[in-house]
Amino acid sequence: MVRHNNQLPNNLTQLQNLIKRDPESYKEEFSQQLAHFKTTLEIFNLNPTQYNKKLDEQSMFLAQVAQCYLEDMKYFPQKIIDILKSHNTTLHNDMRLALCKCLILLRNKNFITPFDLLELFFNLLKYQDKHLREFLKTHIITDIKNMNMKHKDMKFNSTLQNFMFSMLRNSDAKAAKLSLDILIELYHKNIWNDQKTVNIIADIGCFSKVTKVMVASLKFFLGRDEAEKEENSDSEDEVDPRDTMIANKFNKKTRKRDKMVEKVKKVAKKLKKKKEKAPVFNFSALHLLNNPQGFAEKLFKLMESSNERFEVKLMCLDVISRLIGLHNLFLFNYYPFIARLLLPHQREVTRILQFAAQASHELVPAEIIEPVMRAIANNFITERNSTDVMAVGLNAVREICARCPLAITEDLLRDLVQYKNYKEKSVMMAARSLIQLYRQSMPTLLHKKDRGRPTEASLELKTKKYGDMDIKDYVPGSEVLLEKKDITEDEKKKKKGNKKKGNESDNDDWVDVNSDESEIDISDSDEDSDDGEEEEEEVVEEEKDIDEDAGNKDNQPQEKEANTRKVLKAKRKLNKEDIAEKVETARNIAMDTIFTDEDFKRIDAAQVKKHVSGIKRNKSFVEDEEESGELVQLSAIENIHKKRKHDKNARWESVLKGREERDKFGYKDRRKNIHCSKTNREKRKTKNYQMVKHKAKGKIKRSFKDKQVAFRNYLIKQKKMK
Repeated sequence: MVRHNNQLPNNLTQLQNLIKRDPESYKEEFSQQLAHFKTTLEIFNLNPTQYNKKLDEQSMFLAQVAQCYLEDMKYFPQKIIDILKSHNTTLHNDMRLALCKCLILLRNKNFITPFDLLELFFNLLKYQDKHLREFLKTHIITDIKNMNMKHKDMKFNSTLQNFMFSMLRNSDAKAAKLSLDILIELYHKNIWNDQKTVNIIADIGCFSKVTKVMVASLKFFLGRDEAEKEENSDSEDEVDPRDTMIANKFNKKTRKRDKMVEKVKKVAKKLKKKKEKAPVFNFSALHLLNNPQGFAEKLFKLMESSNERFEVKLMCLDVISRLIGLHNLFLFNYYPFIARLLLPHQREVTRILQFAAQASHELVPAEIIEPVMRAIANNFITERNSTDVMAVGLNAVREICARCPLAITEDLLRDLVQYKNYKEKSVMMAARSLIQLYRQSMPTLLHKKDRGRPTEASLELKTKKYGDMDIKDYVPGSEVLLEKKDITEDEKKKKKGNKKKGNESDNDDWVDVNSDESEIDISDSDEDSDDGEEEEEEVVEEEKDIDEDAGNKDNQPQEKEANTRKVLKAKRKLNKEDIAEKVETARNIAMDTIFTDEDFKRIDAAQVKKHVSGIKRNKSFVEDEEESGELVQLSAIENIHKKRKHDKNARWESVLKGREERDKFGYKDRRKNIHCSKTNREKRKTKNYQMVKHKAKGKIKRSFKDKQVAFRNYLIKQKKMK
């Protein structure tokens, strides 16, 4: 091997490459560079404020080949650390960054323990060098992530966490803030997503005297609000409304059946969404708190006495409201405090209404949440306000009542429901959504005319008192499994008769859509929906019988009313008996049967059918209200059904915007090459009409007399020209 000794001392890149290939052969050159480094270091210590390029290159070279000479490089990392510790305040920014890069390279080769390096780096975070802080932050996160990639060293992680937690208490704001950012980033990367990390951020970060640290901690608990995308893909385990649509094709087509199909779609979609939302926790940091009650009380006390900006106080209220709603906490001072802020002119009032709704749950006593409801009713839902304010107030009441049905009194509810016929659509729809909510939860609070036609699902509802838990010892809807098995002989004969009629007809490809066990049979639900009409018909028939017996209907009005009541009471008793029988059947099946996936599909279909049966056709209440989740969406409160009024300029702008991607109206030149000539016919279209009007009459078929006149004029003209 030819050695170029004269070039190697000046070409460190080439020497580095040769040493990595053959360390023993270039030991002398390495020793020479190590001696140069020591000399350069002594010179640098005399004036550490200047950037020394030679020291930068030599230290990086030695770090690159350190693994080749372990014995000689044993104390090299400590020398670099000593430079940073002794001259940390006076070092040039570029020199400090270069030495940190050198230490990171040595850390990757296991010359330095991660704890010693992180301790040094956290001390360097205090200095006014933004680029260095970002660089160190990235390295710390990457290094901890790589250490926990294959397996987690719990002892080392615990030591490192304790050190980082102590940095959160650091008096230096920049170091504390960056430490918090690192902890939050490691949590989001699922590296340190344990209870210890969350509770330290809650106990130290949220009560820090540094506003930036406090705000960052509160944002951490508020989570990353990402809009949830609704997946409309059909899964095997859900109720498939397509079966209903297929059934509707072969049944008699009426407007009633079309509405029933739409209703089935909405109910199936709602049940699917409810099933998907159950196990999902978007803000799991709030679930990992050890003492949410104490944390909420402490944070509320701090917020009341603090002089922070209004935005920071709103963040505190948001976190507290989420804690109360999520963990069903009791923080009775919260409701009078937030009630004082519920005024239409208050800044961010819709968000404050959202916090009030998030802080409500079934265990909040009605007298505690009463100030909030009274403030909304008095300040928002009055006709002296604009319709938008009234609609927002009604929406807020609906969201609170969705989580705490007993929050509103019967008198107040019936007063608010009166807005269902209000002249403005926004207020009308908000009031009707409130009616729809109580139809599904506590219909007894509504006036009888607002309860709607009772469905099988509404008859199963029980009015819960404060603290009641609706715990079922059976699987609701499982009685349908027994009904499918016990098909009577009469039904079988009817099916056979239908098949024979189908064979006799010209269409031999008849499809029996009711054979699929998992589908929702529209015909059954239609029969159920006509129950009310049948009851009325029976009542009318019985009334006629009574009138015939009496001879005159005006003579015995009391007897007529008594008989009508008896019929309706008998019907109600039958419905209650049927429901009790179904519950008993479902309980027996649940004890004796192991349900399969097909069974669950049939049960889900039966539950959808219960919600569908008995729906009124002449009502337009909102049917697609979302289920109340962990959090209240701000859009649910700001949802205003209103067609905005535009002036002429605004309408004209929308018209022009709709024309942007549209072809220009008029004649379209369809030539492939725009430079080629046009035909005479095409040219004629662009000419002035006065030039071509004489040719327009040429195509008209002239009579013999007209031809004679034209020929005579032509001859006269020719004669004059001669």
